[in-house]
Amino acid sequence: MNASQSLEGRVAFISGAGHGIGRATALAFARLGATVGVNDLKAEFVEDTVAEIRRLGGKAVAVPQDVSSREGMRLAVQRLAGEAGRLDVMVNNAAWVRYQPLMEITPEVMDRMVDIGFKSVIWGIQAAAEAMDPERGGAIINVASIAGFKSPARSVVYSGLKAGVLGITRAAAADLGARRIRVNAVAPGAVPTEGTAKHRNAELDARRIARTPLGRLGTVEDIADAICFLAGDGSRFVNAEVIRLDGGASETSL
Repeated sequence: MNASQSLEGRVAFISGAGHGIGRATALAFARLGATVGVNDLKAEFVEDTVAEIRRLGGKAVAVPQDVSSREGMRLAVQRLAGEAGRLDVMVNNAAWVRYQPLMEITPEVMDRMVDIGFKSVIWGIQAAAEAMDPERGGAIINVASIAGFKSPARSVVYSGLKAGVLGITRAAAADLGARRIRVNAVAPGAVPTEGTAKHRNAELDARRIARTPLGRLGTVEDIADAICFLAGDGSRFVNAEVIRLDGGASETSL
């Protein structure tokens, strides 16, 4: 590991870190030396991730909290910064997803998806900017999706909010650059997780693999490694960018 890969001494808040991409990111950050604030709505998921980090010799702080509200997010971030003494990295990963035909979208589903997957990104950026040292700055990474560029059927709300996350990323980078806070995003393609299992099947996975130049689906570790890169010194002049993480599927015509 070279110096640009190390996150030693840094403190990172990761929302939705109880499973999937968030959990993999929390473990990756801990392996690189960061103190990780593990957030999720369910306390048992938080404790499980924290226990695994500590088992591996890493440092973690449990921060169970509903971050879909502005005050909830602020309380969670301030709790971590108060306990760890600082905040250097914010990963806005929390999401709640339902795929529905356009005419079946209900206000209840849309409101919950937007609260957790869109509003929480803005609340997370606000809370992080408030907690980060104005001289030292920091890094904010938002988890978007390839659906923000290339939308499948039954994904009107999901595709809309993920496209919105990309817009938030660019605008926040413009607002916060003078404070030495970089804001970037990752846009994963199809990644098998507990949360996506009900939306996948062998036939669909095979079609996705067939149109991916690298010949496989992504993994949570693939996404976590890219987030680590955007959090570290190796990306110190990367700002307002999005890294597409789909093995080239969205940019080729296989």
